[in-house]
Amino acid sequence: MKETEKQVIWNENVVIADADYIDKVAFNLIVNFERMLNRRIPQADLARWIDCIALDGGIREGDNHVQVILVHAKQREALANFRPSHYDTELNGMAFKDHLGEFAISAFPTEPLVTQQEFLLDILSMACAQECVKRIMLIADTSQMLDKVKGMLKTVDDEKKRITLFDMQPLTPGPYRQEILGYSLMNAMGIRSEEFSKAQ
Repeated sequence: MKETEKQVIWNENVVIADADYIDKVAFNLIVNFERMLNRRIPQADLARWIDCIALDGGIREGDNHVQVILVHAKQREALANFRPSHYDTELNGMAFKDHLGEFAISAFPTEPLVTQQEFLLDILSMACAQECVKRIMLIADTSQMLDKVKGMLKTVDDEKKRITLFDMQPLTPGPYRQEILGYSLMNAMGIRSEEFSKAQ
């Protein structure tokens, strides 16, 4: 990854992720799959996971520009179950480029006066308001905020913006597409579907 500018530059494609949530889900998957497959499961490859999210969000191979926004609790300095992991030294202001395009990463800690949920909703609202943004991928625990997300997205023209929500469970229908988060994390951990048939 190389250093890039330290602020959000709105691009056509935006990934907004609750980093604490994805870290928790990754931990649970590692614990469960190590027991199920009887082998060590490595930390998730963050760049590979982001690629999977981008593909699920409708991005295809080409010279795309993707802004990745990681929101985390202020007291957490790093992801525990991904690599690279440290927000200040390895992620914030960094970028990587591959067959899908260039991915610029920003990491934002939540301040004590604002909940993580409120901060994520603020960023989602700002992304929706940007005319240049065509695709938004939101990865968060939507159990407590889905109604607010639905209300916000009702005013968004779905012909101009493709919005995809990622969660571990199917969501009730709304003005968005949805994908199961676990598949992208399994890919980033190197877990292959054929391993399950061998484990049975």
